[in-house]
Amino acid sequence: MVLQVADLAFGYGADSLFQNVTFRLSMGDRVALVAPNGSGKTTLLRIVAGELEADRGSVVVRREAALGYYRQSHEIATEGDVLGAFLSGFGAIVTLRDELRRAQEDAATGTREALDHLASVTERYHIAHGDALEHRVAALAHNLGFSDGDLARPVASLSGGERGRLRLGLVLAQKPDLLLLDEPTNHLDLDTIEWLEQWLANFTGAAIVVSHDRAFLEGTCTSVTELGRRTFRAYPMRYSEYVAAREGDLERERALVERQQGIIAKTEDFIRKNIAGQKTKQAQSRRKMLEKIERLERPEDIWANAQRIAFRFAAAARTGDIVLDAKSLGAERGGRPLFEDVDLLVRRGERIGIVGPNGSGKTTLLKLLAGRGGPDDGGVIKRGTNLQDGYFDQHLGDVDTAITAVDNVRQIRGDYTVEAARQYLARFRFWGEDPLRVVGGFSGGERSRLALAKLLIEPRNLLFLDEPTNHLDIPAAEILEEGLTTFEGTVILVSHDRRFLENVTTRVLSLRAGKADVYPGGFRDYESVLEKAKASTKRLAAEPATGRPSFRDEGDAQNGQPATAARGSPRDRKDAAAEKFEEQRQAARAVERRRKRVMELERSIATGEKELDVLRSKLKEGGGDDWEHLAKMAHEEQTLSRKLDSMLVEWARLSEELG
Repeated sequence: MVLQVADLAFGYGADSLFQNVTFRLSMGDRVALVAPNGSGKTTLLRIVAGELEADRGSVVVRREAALGYYRQSHEIATEGDVLGAFLSGFGAIVTLRDELRRAQEDAATGTREALDHLASVTERYHIAHGDALEHRVAALAHNLGFSDGDLARPVASLSGGERGRLRLGLVLAQKPDLLLLDEPTNHLDLDTIEWLEQWLANFTGAAIVVSHDRAFLEGTCTSVTELGRRTFRAYPMRYSEYVAAREGDLERERALVERQQGIIAKTEDFIRKNIAGQKTKQAQSRRKMLEKIERLERPEDIWANAQRIAFRFAAAARTGDIVLDAKSLGAERGGRPLFEDVDLLVRRGERIGIVGPNGSGKTTLLKLLAGRGGPDDGGVIKRGTNLQDGYFDQHLGDVDTAITAVDNVRQIRGDYTVEAARQYLARFRFWGEDPLRVVGGFSGGERSRLALAKLLIEPRNLLFLDEPTNHLDIPAAEILEEGLTTFEGTVILVSHDRRFLENVTTRVLSLRAGKADVYPGGFRDYESVLEKAKASTKRLAAEPATGRPSFRDEGDAQNGQPATAARGSPRDRKDAAAEKFEEQRQAARAVERRRKRVMELERSIATGEKELDVLRSKLKEGGGDDWEHLAKMAHEEQTLSRKLDSMLVEWARLSEELG
């Protein structure tokens, strides 16, 4: 056992946030903690981490167990470079690394003392496995979307999303025994989320995961815990099974309450009718029985209030069949090309999802399509007729944090009274005095709901949505999905929420390496295409590269017959077969190139490590009075070390791609 929580309770004054929280975790357990926004999930994690003290109960973490806590909002020190920040959890190594950097700078003077000191520090860093740690951390950083060049960037230059990924890397690099993750996917792209799922699947410690990403919870957590004000439920099953199981539990518990209430009502009726009659003793006996009975409370349904939200769309004009016709779109930022020659025809009623790695230009393309691009962006966009478009900004820039929620609504609808604005906001789960609060004190989820309220208060037939579910809890995201699937207009959205993409999109545009590919069908179809491509790549990687790949598919293989490349005329089949042959030949060549490069890297790394050992031995021995030669060797050692780091990162990436 690594963690034991017993009878935990916490609240603010007389307002109880949660109580009766009891559970335990062993190594290998991965538990989802779910509840609506504002229920205390982050508070519970902070109590487990020792940052807050509970009102009642106990938290026991196994002695000497290392704890890692990823917070969804926590600033990191901006001093130093990215690699140094990744290593900051390893105090002794960081101290040695800083000493090594200073020794390398001093060695440039060429003095015997400085070079001897460099040799000594280099040897100590090597003995402490600092090089191996740097290589492991560099590979981790690459998987989190940081390039080789990014590792040398100052932390102060990182964007908010990059800092979020850096914070996650700091926690994962330490390989803790107990891992607490609070919304870890918020700043990750689809590729990195998939990698994190695999990392957690291989994680040997215990983990508690708070996330609104249903697909992530399904893929990573083997059990689910539900946090309520009065109750704490535990389900030893995946998230999808939990959803069905909790409904069954609630139904049974409601039936028990209703049965008891029926018995109580009949008994009270009997007492009332007979307390003064011939059956007085029976009535008195039943009264005593009622006094002793433990009254059942109605079961707590934590999602009931959270589901009282309505994303209804005001009636809007009907657009023409062609909504947008974009030709040759292109953009670059900071001198770096993002994409070029993007063509996209958008028809009425489509719901197009834009996906791709972080930094590929998804938000830039969305802004360009919405007419919010930069002056130097390229391409032409023809807009259809009767368009009434609205844009949801993932940074919530359209929300004024200096005024109340009511005043935000009245900025758009000046004809609304305060009461009318409050009634409108109630549809977005702002009740009581919430609409009169200054928005600066709102949580991320509350600001997101307010931004959606402002967006939908006017008639819209074309919506541009940039990460609309980022701060929404699960019920709000599900209700937004339902609203969008029945929306009669057109939607173009950017999201990394796979369930949201699966349930909403009818087409997918993938941005990768400056190129845009459009996939017919929704996100499930897109994922299916990717899975088939990955399976084909792995199959080709496992086969010897003969230059003549097979045309068999699964169905024909089962029948023992060669697969036909296409249906139709012999010419069509021949053309399709030739096209499929060429695709598989190119894929085989790409796999073979990767294989050769991995072998080249392995040879180069082995040679480089030997050369590095020789250089370090010579530096340790010294070189007499030839200070210029020693300074040159010190420079060569630094250059070779950096080159090895780069090769190791590339080797790790290619090896992972080859499976």
